[in-house]
Amino acid sequence: MTATDPWIRRFFPSPDAPVQLVCLPHAGGSASFFRPVAQALNPRVEVLAVQYPGRQDRHHEPMIDSIGGLADHVCRAVTGAVDRPFALFGHSMGATLAFEVAVRLEQAGRVAERVFVSGRRAPSCHRDEQVHQRDDAGIIAELRRLSGTDQRVFGDDELMRMVLPAVRNDYRAAETYVCATDHRLRSPVTALTGDDDPKASHDEVRAWSDHTQGAFEMERYPGGHFFLVDHAPDVIRLIRERLTESAVAPR
Repeated sequence: MTATDPWIRRFFPSPDAPVQLVCLPHAGGSASFFRPVAQALNPRVEVLAVQYPGRQDRHHEPMIDSIGGLADHVCRAVTGAVDRPFALFGHSMGATLAFEVAVRLEQAGRVAERVFVSGRRAPSCHRDEQVHQRDDAGIIAELRRLSGTDQRVFGDDELMRMVLPAVRNDYRAAETYVCATDHRLRSPVTALTGDDDPKASHDEVRAWSDHTQGAFEMERYPGGHFFLVDHAPDVIRLIRERLTESAVAPR
């Protein structure tokens, strides 16, 4: 893999940063969601944002509708891109994917400094959700409920036609996922959650502690599923503090 790998975006390259942070988007999301994070953490942390196929500049590529399939590809991309201590951050579907990527990397001998999981219940907590089987109106209703999509998008029919296939695909991946491993990460896990997130209860988020041998912490913020947008400065501060701790005190 090279710096031109289509899976990885380096919005603010920081070759001298002591740690890299691999960021995994939510369902329907893209790497550009993490551009402000990359800018805020630069130059102490180099952000590598993952771009899934089937959206933005990869719109011509076939999408992958399983977490396992995505994890295999992302693991290969991360293995080629990461060249120093690293951490993983995933929001919603991206949190589940971050876990599966971390498992694969550990099995290959590479352990993340920390895994940040945001807005997602633990892999062992299954819900029978079928949003991906709804018609377009049903999926749009779900997006409105979660308040994570720019309201201007809903008024642009052409843009919605471009966005909905990726959203449906990613919901299928997230909703059909079943944790098939009892592997407990060696990395510490930081779970972030919104007080009113309809997609993850506090108990479901706390269950992430069962998936690591390392330290576990849960940080709660006011808000719903996309609490991290409203509390971006606090979330970024937390990431910076935890990664700075890792840089000065290796595990």
